[in-house]
Amino acid sequence: MARTAMSSDARTYLPDEEHEAEILDFVTALERAGGEAPQHRPMIIDASGQRTEIPEAMVSVLRQVATALGRGMGVNIAPLNAMLTTQEAADFLGIARPTLVRILDRGEIPMERPGRHRYVRLSDLLTYQQDSRRRRREALDAMVRASEELGLYEATDGPPPPMR
Repeated sequence: MARTAMSSDARTYLPDEEHEAEILDFVTALERAGGEAPQHRPMIIDASGQRTEIPEAMVSVLRQVATALGRGMGVNIAPLNAMLTTQEAADFLGIARPTLVRILDRGEIPMERPGRHRYVRLSDLLTYQQDSRRRRREALDAMVRASEELGLYEATDGPPPPMR
C-alpha cells in the first residue's frame, strides 16, 4: 500500500475576502435548496446544458464547507484512509507531538512504522478523538453524580462563608 502523508492527499481551502459575498450568497442558496421539495433539488448544469442533481449528502457537505469559508475559517478535506505524519496528527488533535508519540507508544492509537517514521491513519485519529470525548463526558457525569450524592451543590448554595 502506498503511504502518502495527508499534506499530499488532502486539500486545504482558505477563505478569500474577494469572494466573501459570493460565498455567503451560495450558503443562503444552499440553505433555501435544502428544504425544498425533491423535484426542486440543487443541480449542476454543464456547458452543454445537461443537468445533474446534487445528492442531499453532497448538499450538506457543500453547505458546511461554504458556511465555514463564509465565517472566515479554512477547511481541510482529506480521505479517511489518509496517512498523517505525527506532526499532522498532533495538530489535528490539538496536542503537542511528544504527547502524541507517548499515546502511540502506549498503543492507544494504531500506527504504522515502515521505517524510522510513524504514520497514523485519519480514521484512527477520529476514533480516538470520539472515544476520548466519550470518556471525558462519562468522567464528568460521574463527578456530577458524586457531588449530588454528597450534597456538595447544596453546601455551596447561598452566600460564601465569612473570611477570617
